[in-house]
Amino acid sequence: MISHGKRWKYAFRAFFSLIFHGRIADDILADFALPQAAPAAPAPVAPPPVESSDRATQLLAILQRDGRLVDFLMEDLTPYQDAQVGAAVRDVHRGCHEALDKYASLAPVLDLEEGSAVTVERDTEPARIKVVGNAAGAPPYRGVLRHRGWEVARLTLPPLPATGRSIVAPAEVEVA
Repeated sequence: MISHGKRWKYAFRAFFSLIFHGRIADDILADFALPQAAPAAPAPVAPPPVESSDRATQLLAILQRDGRLVDFLMEDLTPYQDAQVGAAVRDVHRGCHEALDKYASLAPVLDLEEGSAVTVERDTEPARIKVVGNAAGAPPYRGVLRHRGWEVARLTLPPLPATGRSIVAPAEVEVA
């Protein structure tokens, strides 16, 4: 602790040092400085998440397993009649819908009826609302809701398998 007399001396010296030199003398600063703690170790920085398609592949595999979606999308539909395609679509739709209900909940981005009047404000997140049509100038934009959009409200996929993470559907070999 610095004595009362020394504080007065330092006060006068600091005052005149600031007036004439524009700074406080180093010995005064050293006496009043708090003890220096050891510099803190930098906080560990988490590595950026690794981009992985494992979960996307898993979701495709579920939609394939439960609704045969990939088979349907990869099939050339030109040789089939519309009625045949329509019947296939019903089965694919039912299976994929059940899979989505089991593993995910989707909610509309804008919970309004399509055709409703909408104002897109300046601070709207671009990923949430896509402005189409004659969007000249800067927001706010006034328009008509053409599609409510979808966002994931819940996603509870099963644990990833240890192997075969790039497999959407395994090849099937029937042995006689």
